Amino acid sequence: MTQIKPIAESINIMGNRSGNAMKAREAGPVQEMAKEESAAGAAFLDLNIGPARKDGVELMPWVVETVQAVTDTPLCLDTTNADAMAAGFKVVTNKTGALMNSISAQPERMEKLIPVAAEMGCNVVALLWGPDGMPRDSNERAAMAVDLMMALSEAGIPNEKMFFDPIATPITLGVDQIRSGLEFMSMVQDIAPGASSTIGLSNVSNGVAEHLRKYLDRTYLIMQMYNGLQTAIVNSYDPELMAIATGQRQNLVDLIFGMIEGNDPDPAKLDKTEIEHYKTYNVLVGKSVFSESWLEL
Repeated sequence: MTQIKPIAESINIMGNRSGNAMKAREAGPVQEMAKEESAAGAAFLDLNIGPARKDGVELMPWVVETVQAVTDTPLCLDTTNADAMAAGFKVVTNKTGALMNSISAQPERMEKLIPVAAEMGCNVVALLWGPDGMPRDSNERAAMAVDLMMALSEAGIPNEKMFFDPIATPITLGVDQIRSGLEFMSMVQDIAPGASSTIGLSNVSNGVAEHLRKYLDRTYLIMQMYNGLQTAIVNSYDPELMAIATGQRQNLVDLIFGMIEGNDPDPAKLDKTEIEHYKTYNVLVGKSVFSESWLEL
């Protein structure tokens, strides 16, 4: 059974339901979502307050305590505000099981957050985004990963606490970056033995019509699993995606793994769901040209 540990993404300051509740400090909707995401099979709950420049130091602890009141699912704290991140971790109950999302390869962020992660003993998303932005290929990702690993190690954070994120890019930008992200994922254990990997799954479908995004996310997840992915930030409200993530769709995993290894199936023998994955895989690897009618062709 092939599976990953899903990090549920929906408690987000940008979401209608959760965002409005966060801004109003209304605990009910946030707690309902935390219980729903945990019940769906989330291994972590991502609590994303965004930049939160004005009130982040107060908001992040509020969100943490609000969620912890109703679930023991480990937390993933997500904000670009370093002070808010530190404030949030101070009230996290299970610090060693929690995840800091994220420390990028930008000097100012490394300087501010690595000491916090070391003090808290938490897990860390090592985001491969550097001073010049997105790495151009898998080799640049590898070099950036080494820099982050060395900085984290020097602070006393072991490889086993590191979750490398190569950054998923939208299919609308072409397949080259998708290929290099997949290639990097297969290199993680060579670069940092014992480390884990993760990815913001829905980035791959960003900019695509809403009703089509789930197909890209589901197939891309399986492709990343082939390359060793261990966790992913996912939409836990997509039951089919969660079924794939938690090992309940091995037939689909076997289909895509076989295609990656060069064993193309006979489309005439595939059922409707298998055909969706078959066509979507061909788009994600560049065998078919992407258009929003790819499932109909």
